[in-house]
Amino acid sequence: MKFSAILCGCGAMSKGWLRAIAATTALADAITVVGLVDLNAATAESLAKEFGLEGAVIGSDLFDVIDRTKADVVFDVVIPNARFGVVSTALKAGCHVLSEKPMATSLAEGAALIDLAAETGKVHAIIQNRRFISGIRRLRRFVESGAIGDLTGIHCDFFLGPHFGGFREEMDNVLLLDMAIHTFDAARFVSGKRPLAVYCLEQNPKGSWYRHGASADAIFEFSDDVAFTYRGSWCAEGRRTSWESAWRLTGTKGMLTWDGEATFEATVAGNEPGLLHGFTPVEVPGPEYDAETHGHASVISSFIEAIRTGKRPETSSSDNIRSLAMVLGAIESARTGKRIEISA
Repeated sequence: MKFSAILCGCGAMSKGWLRAIAATTALADAITVVGLVDLNAATAESLAKEFGLEGAVIGSDLFDVIDRTKADVVFDVVIPNARFGVVSTALKAGCHVLSEKPMATSLAEGAALIDLAAETGKVHAIIQNRRFISGIRRLRRFVESGAIGDLTGIHCDFFLGPHFGGFREEMDNVLLLDMAIHTFDAARFVSGKRPLAVYCLEQNPKGSWYRHGASADAIFEFSDDVAFTYRGSWCAEGRRTSWESAWRLTGTKGMLTWDGEATFEATVAGNEPGLLHGFTPVEVPGPEYDAETHGHASVISSFIEAIRTGKRPETSSSDNIRSLAMVLGAIESARTGKRIEISA
């Protein structure tokens, strides 16, 4: 079965979606982009030319383009404040929707979209592409193996200084809302635990080129007494961490570190006498399924499979709202200076 798709939002981020589809034979065979929607017609026309989509219908009104193309699917790559209107319009028009993150700007909006997807019988999922990489899959598999015993903590450091320009530099809560959600979602996936509460300090440090919230330190309480801590900055010049963060997982028998790139080190308690018992290295196996490690392509493939089979995709909105709740809980904690319980 081949699906006709509309790409709504034709800015720089949309290119990652189109490259993934074009580079993956199964996706290129399954998806035809029949429409491009953007408030700026020139932006859409430029994207069409770059990716050979000159036959696509171009417009600024999503409902109109859906009506003209009879599309099955909408790929939502708009800015967060426009997301609720775009997804609502697409679902009501009978389209399945795969959205950029965050899935909404509030839990109330997120819950409303989940209800609307259920009412319309359409698949609504979020492109949390960074959980679909080899490193995150290896972390999850290693935790499930029990090699370091029961998980007790996940600790992530994220320090970079990207100069994006554009809307990010004017956003509120830019790190938490636009980037930290990747690490929050991945920590939830790796641990297999549910977020229960958070305390967060958010700052916009001296020298920041962002208007608001370029750094944050958060402590999350997960179920089963697992702690997740996050230290991050998007205005940290100098030697950077990986975009995936630097990770340390602690367990009852040992720990695992991952630099967010190629280096994994897992160790369990040794048998040396005295104050410190030393450690013994253990192997960290590769990901169990290679098909789950291709970022955007893997998420889009999961979405298409869900439409075909009726199986709920891994990043369905009904699950992803918990990652959104982590972000919004951290923002609320930073605003109030209080520990915030997470109820989603």
